[in-house]
Amino acid sequence: MVDLRRVRTAWQASDVTVRDLPLALAVAVAPLVPSLRHQGTQLGDLPDRPMDLLAVAAIALQSLPLVGRRRWPAACLALVSLGFAIDQLRGYHTAAGIALGIALFSAAAHLRRRRRTTVLAASVAYVALAAALAQRGSADGPSGFVTFYLFLAVVWGVGAWLRQTRATEAERRRHVAEATRAAERTRIARELHDIVTHHVTAMVVQAEAARYVTADPDRLDLTLTAVADTGRRAIDDLRHLLDVLAPAHGLDSRSPTVGEVGALVEQVRQAGQPVEYVHEGDPPRTVGSADVAAYRVVQEALTNALKHARGSRTVVTVRHDDGAVDVEVTTEGTASPSVTPPGSGRGLDGLRERVGLLGGDLSAGVQPGGSFVVRARIPAGRRS
Repeated sequence: MVDLRRVRTAWQASDVTVRDLPLALAVAVAPLVPSLRHQGTQLGDLPDRPMDLLAVAAIALQSLPLVGRRRWPAACLALVSLGFAIDQLRGYHTAAGIALGIALFSAAAHLRRRRRTTVLAASVAYVALAAALAQRGSADGPSGFVTFYLFLAVVWGVGAWLRQTRATEAERRRHVAEATRAAERTRIARELHDIVTHHVTAMVVQAEAARYVTADPDRLDLTLTAVADTGRRAIDDLRHLLDVLAPAHGLDSRSPTVGEVGALVEQVRQAGQPVEYVHEGDPPRTVGSADVAAYRVVQEALTNALKHARGSRTVVTVRHDDGAVDVEVTTEGTASPSVTPPGSGRGLDGLRERVGLLGGDLSAGVQPGGSFVVRARIPAGRRS
């Protein structure tokens, strides 16, 4: 049995001249069909002439160039026009005359350069053909020639409209592709910021703390072990991020979720930050963008706590309900001098934008008592 899908795929993948060959052959064969023998275009109303060798040549000139109507539209139009002129001047009036409209339409749709020159040259050639037909005793008056010219102009206009439509669609797709790439780059930048800033901040804090426990080998060993563990996590997270950039993966396929906040809190505790973690409600069965965003909110808030309020009590609360994930991170006390690098200013702003795209909202600021609170509510849909 013939696999029609495979045949169609092979046909669509073939060269454009191969796909245009059946049309050229159909136009070439049409004048040989008895019922179509005297049904061709009759411009100028000259008497019909029986077919001869020159008529065969005119049919070939009008039909065979259609093979290149999309690849070489200008050459195709020139050859077809020559064949059409012979057909009309000799009075053959074959059905192959339809090729002129096809060639004109194809030139308008596929010609990339010198379209105005082509229109001007074709118009001059048409005027010359009309004058030659009138000189040979054409029974049509000027109105007949003008009417046919207007018909050809409409054919050209339809082809030009199709070309413009395709160009507009291609431009739209290009803009969509550029916007998608820009959004992907922004998304990757956020992931890198979240991973690198958090882990490096923890490592710097831990390394700084190691300077004050050199007299206690056991505490020094624990501190250096925490630095090494944090570095390994950073390498592992970066490797995961690079893995998901492969075409076979989605960017969020291995992204951390709100279910991993406990491990994140434990890591920050190892860096010397007293953190209390409260989790309420049941997380959804399926992981979505809301869970990833909630994790990143907690991560950024804890990173800022390490930077600006190291040693201050921090409370992380994550609450799931039927419609959203609520996150609140409260850091008590005033900010202490920090040895960590200054922030880039993009962390909370980027999170605010990410949460906003999901239909949620994020706020961050100092409360009357001096605590710094980060709150986010992220719609997550109903659990199944």
